[in-house]
Amino acid sequence: MTRRAVVLSLLTGLFLAAMSPAHAAGYRYWSFWDRTGTTWTYATQGPSTAVPSDGDVQGFRFAVSKDSASAVTPRGTASFGTICANTPALDGHKRLALVLDFGTPADAPPGEVPPSRRTECASVPRDATTAEALAAVAKPLRYGSNALLCAIAGYPEAGCGEQVAQEEAGSGKSRPDGGPSVGLLAGSAAIVALGAAAVWQARRRRRG
Repeated sequence: MTRRAVVLSLLTGLFLAAMSPAHAAGYRYWSFWDRTGTTWTYATQGPSTAVPSDGDVQGFRFAVSKDSASAVTPRGTASFGTICANTPALDGHKRLALVLDFGTPADAPPGEVPPSRRTECASVPRDATTAEALAAVAKPLRYGSNALLCAIAGYPEAGCGEQVAQEEAGSGKSRPDGGPSVGLLAGSAAIVALGAAAVWQARRRRRG
């Protein structure tokens, strides 16, 4: 392979790499959290299998994120004493404080407006799961395949863990033209310029 061909091959690879999506994909879904003291921890079980104890605080947050490491925590009051202050303890029952954060307009599905975040104190039998406690205070719930929680209190009306462009998160919309960003186009132009310079230099050496 000639020097010119090698240069062009390398530049083509760089160009294709630059034209690949600049933003990782994310997912729009309800994340599930446990509260310990003042710290939220991403739950290791789903709400349909988790069996919380009396006095526990758990939260749900609707948002766009690519994985559990990047998921955002519920906002607002998260104190059991505050949330369950007006719910009396009953024999054979437990009280569970729930923080329901419906997210921001930027993370909402197209055409939907997130309800205001709220807290609930669920009084349920001691062997109840989180899903059962949630159903007692935040119907209607909607589930998808593999027991994935799709909607709380009817929000969102449609969709369930769908994939969205990560650039939508925080902006409320994707690029209207669906094309590459200005930065990407500038980078591509630079690669083309470098390619032209390399070809010119190769020709100059041959003539010398």
